[in-house]
Amino acid sequence: MKYIILVPDGMSDRPLAELDGQTPLAKANTANMDKLAARSEVGLALTIPKGFTPGSDVANLAVMGYDPSRYYSGRGPLEAASMGIKLSAEQVAWRCNLVTVTDSVMTDFTASHISSGDAKGIMASLQAELGTGETRFYPGISYRHLCVTGELGEGLKTTPPHDIVGQTIDDYLPNGSGAETLLDLMERAKPILADHQVNQKRREEGKNEANSIWIWGGGKALPMPTIKDKYSLSGAVISAVDLIQGIGVRAGMEVVKVPGATGFFDTDYEAKAKYGLNALKDHDILYLHVEAPDEAGHMGDIDEKIKALENFDNLVVGTLLAGLEKGDEDFKILCLPDHATPVALKTHSSEPVPYFLFRRSGAVEGVSSFTEAKVAEVADQVVPAWGLLDLMVGRISI
Repeated sequence: MKYIILVPDGMSDRPLAELDGQTPLAKANTANMDKLAARSEVGLALTIPKGFTPGSDVANLAVMGYDPSRYYSGRGPLEAASMGIKLSAEQVAWRCNLVTVTDSVMTDFTASHISSGDAKGIMASLQAELGTGETRFYPGISYRHLCVTGELGEGLKTTPPHDIVGQTIDDYLPNGSGAETLLDLMERAKPILADHQVNQKRREEGKNEANSIWIWGGGKALPMPTIKDKYSLSGAVISAVDLIQGIGVRAGMEVVKVPGATGFFDTDYEAKAKYGLNALKDHDILYLHVEAPDEAGHMGDIDEKIKALENFDNLVVGTLLAGLEKGDEDFKILCLPDHATPVALKTHSSEPVPYFLFRRSGAVEGVSSFTEAKVAEVADQVVPAWGLLDLMVGRISI
């Protein structure tokens, strides 16, 4: 038996007047997901437990089978695992975005989706000028990077930059015990970024400058059991995002690097699916994540979200199905977004998300199309997402 978990990040949405009351998922042509959902167990899953901020960190931890209330301490340590950064018991890892701030307004939380190459040069300069024995900066992918500090105060609060686009940052800066350390780093980074050759070039090209860093999502590393420990199964994870790769590392899964996987609209969807099929030759579980629908949601771009969902359905789901059906082995496919990213909000939300659980050898009556509304019509309860993998491998019923 092979187990495939497909995560179109931020797929779920809310009805839009621009789409005559439909959601992007309902409007998109998703023939492959519809075909599977018609023969699947379907339902609504809670990926964001009560009291948690609706982030991809909490949500993907849940979808991968880990109760966030037991295993979540912050986004930073998950991304640190992806980068191979070992944290001591006293260290805190923070997400460090390269962002564009204009007149104290968060203009762009991605700095025009700065390239990883340009960002690497900036992060190297920050490390050279601000790094110490206790504080270090590490380059990641595009605008997503890492800062490691010593232990700061309890209850220090930070805000994801993608939640405050177009808003004044003053009310969302780090606050609480120890916040002065982060604020000092953010302030001292400004002149380094302003004078950096990468930003000089971006000014000439008319692109948003990476003129500020935004530190958020800190936490310490918490111990968690691996997929092997839990199920005696091996796993692989495919994602262009450090966060998802880091959860995979913590879960003891192989991180499969896919050329052309960018974490944006131009990602190579088909390559992800083909590398996934290859990974299933040596592993029992595949966790395949695609970021593009979430990026479209953050941008408030309805057309790009529809296009991303159609690409996911055609090039990821379709390619995987074609490859799996060539073989004789039984398989299950669990498909659900990690959270909703409504284009009207331009950020994540906490409502339950639709899922389908398909098994090749056992058809059940599902729904005529895989949409938020169709699934909600038949779902008699909301299940915790961290129990779905248990359900999938036959350990429990929820």
